Amino acid sequence: MATNIPMSETTASWVRDVLDGRAEPAVPRHAATVMLVRPAVPAGPGVQVYLLRRVPTMEFAPGAFVFPGGRVDDRDADHAVRWSGPAPDYWARRFAVPEPLARALVCAAVRETFEESGVLLAGPSAHEVVADTRGADWEADRAALIDRSLSFAEFLDRRGLVLRTDLLRPWSQWITPLVEPRRYDTRFFAAALPEGQQTRDVGGEADRVAWLRPEDAVAGWDRSELRMLPPTVATLRELAACGSLEGVMAAEREIIPIEPELRVKNGRYRLVVPDGIDYPL
Repeated sequence: MATNIPMSETTASWVRDVLDGRAEPAVPRHAATVMLVRPAVPAGPGVQVYLLRRVPTMEFAPGAFVFPGGRVDDRDADHAVRWSGPAPDYWARRFAVPEPLARALVCAAVRETFEESGVLLAGPSAHEVVADTRGADWEADRAALIDRSLSFAEFLDRRGLVLRTDLLRPWSQWITPLVEPRRYDTRFFAAALPEGQQTRDVGGEADRVAWLRPEDAVAGWDRSELRMLPPTVATLRELAACGSLEGVMAAEREIIPIEPELRVKNGRYRLVVPDGIDYPL
């Protein structure tokens, strides 16, 4: 699928330099993002997904609605992280990466979700999950994780918790186009909101949070009311098609790296993705 896209002259100059080999493309940074999903409220068909709006001052995707997530921290691969559920080798196979990176991606997914939503996919045992993460002590730990004065392994150990990888489902992999100056290789995960836990407006990188039905979020994007990156819109459409929380968590996903490619044809820039990918622009 290909789509013509508008572009400023400054951006077009950079794109030409990259495409012609005069500029070195940025190396994608590994990242993880989580779609937190719950049954629709009030009760009804479908699901709701947690979205946050990035503050306008952010260098990447300012003002865009996104799922919780962020870059992998070197310490996310720490073997000291308490682990329960599918082992790193399972995630390595699903994402076709070495085990250390698989471990880091899963830890980053859970850590970033806690940092950006207050939801923690961990518990005191392999069969339990934290009931509530509100309170000054939890907030202090969250802030320490954000400023990197506390590692994720230290955080779990301090509280006697294990990472519940069984609460995550692998979903997809999107790579920022080659010509972008800031690039990410992002693995998407799905997770059900744990019973008893609540998301909260934690501030920082976001100035607004919302639980929305995926189809309503896409409709808002169609009306230019919600700004979102195309991979977010594509993922929302996939979630909506599942029809229920059970459908989301039971979805069989083949993880194929998706990297939109920018091409020039007849003087126009065209963003090309593999056939069968619903990539909106």
